[in-house]
Amino acid sequence: MAKAIMVQGTMSNAGKSLLAAGLCRIFKQDGYRVAPFKSQNMALNSFITKEGLEMGRAQVMQAEAAGIEPSVLMNPILLKPTNDVGSQVIVNGEVLGTMSARDYFAYKKKLVPDIMKAFDVLAAENDIIVIEGAGSPAEINLKKEDIVNMGMAKMAKAPVLLVGDIDRGGVFAQLYGTVELLEEDERKRIKGLIINKFRGDKTILDPGVEMLESKCRIPVVGVAPYLNIQVEDEDSLTERFDRPQEVGMIDMAVIRVPRISNFTDFNPLESIPGVSLRYAQHPSDLKNPDVIFLPGTKNTMDDLKWLRESGMEALILKAAASGTLIFGVCGGYQMLGETLSDPHGVEAGGSMRGMGLLPMDTVFAEKKTRTQVTGRFLSLEGDYAPLKDVEFTGYEIHMGESTWKEGASASTFTKDTVTGNEKREGTFYHNICGTYVHGIFDKEEVALGLVKAVGDKKGIDVSEMEGVDFAAFKETQYDILAAELRKHLDMKKIYEILDEGIEEEKA
Repeated sequence: MAKAIMVQGTMSNAGKSLLAAGLCRIFKQDGYRVAPFKSQNMALNSFITKEGLEMGRAQVMQAEAAGIEPSVLMNPILLKPTNDVGSQVIVNGEVLGTMSARDYFAYKKKLVPDIMKAFDVLAAENDIIVIEGAGSPAEINLKKEDIVNMGMAKMAKAPVLLVGDIDRGGVFAQLYGTVELLEEDERKRIKGLIINKFRGDKTILDPGVEMLESKCRIPVVGVAPYLNIQVEDEDSLTERFDRPQEVGMIDMAVIRVPRISNFTDFNPLESIPGVSLRYAQHPSDLKNPDVIFLPGTKNTMDDLKWLRESGMEALILKAAASGTLIFGVCGGYQMLGETLSDPHGVEAGGSMRGMGLLPMDTVFAEKKTRTQVTGRFLSLEGDYAPLKDVEFTGYEIHMGESTWKEGASASTFTKDTVTGNEKREGTFYHNICGTYVHGIFDKEEVALGLVKAVGDKKGIDVSEMEGVDFAAFKETQYDILAAELRKHLDMKKIYEILDEGIEEEKA
C-alpha cells in the first residue's frame, strides 16, 4: 500500500498544484512509483483520457510530472461551473448532472465511496500518492462533511504540508490563522509549513519563520521561490491573464470570455520567439492583432451575449472584415456560426444568432462528446494554406453538434482514438477557421504552420522563428521545477514526514 502526503493551501492559487507536481517529479526521480490525486477539483480546464473520460487538467499536468498516463482515478470528482451558483458534476469521468452549490453540498458525502475506490486503486499500484487539497481547510462554512481537505487527509491517513503565498502578502497571518481555525486533530495532521512564491533574500524572513514555528509548533520545511515555470495552470486564477500586454512581431490575442475554459490550448504559441500571445478582456485590450482566438467556454450562449454587450463582438467582426485571421476552438468555434440552438436547456435554452462568420448552425445536445482524436488539416485555401495536411493530436469535449451550410468547407479530418470513427470536422471560410479539437496547437508543426500563415499574409520572413516540441518542452520544465524545489525544500524532512505520518496512523 502506498504512502501518502497531502499538499493543502491557505487559499486558492497558493501554489498547491505546482508544488504537488514538483513533489511528483522529485519522487519519480528518486525511483518511486508516484501518482497525483485530488478528490474534487473545480475547474473549467479539463482533459479527455484515452478511454474517453473527463478529468481536471491540473492532475494531468501532475501525472506528466510523475511520468505516468493520466487517469480519472486521479480526479474522481470534477466540478465545472456553469454559472455563479451551479456546476456540472462529473464523477469518474462521466457527467452525473448539473447541481446548485447547495444541492451538491448536501449530496457530496454520497460520493465518498467513489473517492476511496479511486484512491485505493492508485494506492495499490504506487509507492507514493501526492494528494492536493482545494481552496483552504479553514473555510469553516464548508468544513462539515469535507471530502477534499482535512476530510480527505483523514480518509487517506495522510500527513499534510500547508502552503502559504507570500507574493500576495500576509503569509504569516495566512499560515497561523489557518492553523488556529482548525480543530485540534486537524492541526496535528499538519507536519510542515511551506512559504511559497518568495522573491529576494530569504534571510530577511528568518525572524518571521522562527516566530511562526514557535506559535504554530510546526516546522517550516521550505521557502520556495517564485518560479516562472511554463506548465499548465489550474484554472482561471492563472497569472497568464495579467501579464504585460507586449506586442511581438506576430501578435495573437485570445478573447478572455467570462467562462473561458481550456485556455491551455494556446500555451504552445507562447514558446515561439517573436510571437506575443495576449489575453484581451476589454475592447481596449484587443488593439490590432494578427490572429484573434475565440477559446472554449463552459457557457457558449452567455459568453456570446457578453461579447455582444461588451462591444467585443463588433471589434472582432470589424477585424474579420479587414482580413484578420480568426480561429475558434470548441465554444469559440460555435460562436462563429450563424445560429446556436439549445432545445434541451443544456445552457440557457432557446436560440440566438451567432457571429455569422462561418456558414454553419449549432444545436446543443443532451449527451457530451468526449474523445481523443488524431487528425490532419485539409486542403485549406488562401490564408490558412500553410496548414494543409499538417497532422495533430488532441481531444474533443463538447455538448453541441455543428452542421455545415452552403459554402462551408471542413477544416480538418479526424479519427476517434476511442471508437476508431473517422470524420471531416470543423469549418473553414476565407480567413475564418474553427474546430472542436482541443490541444490542436500542441504539435510544433501546427503552431509553426499558423505562424507561417501570418508571416505570408504580412509579407515577413518567419523562417528563423522556431517552435518547440511541446511535450518535450514540458519535460524540461518539470525537471527545472524539481531541481528548484530540491534547493529550497527540506526534502529529508519531507521524506521523514511521509514515513512518520503513516507510522502514526498505525500506532
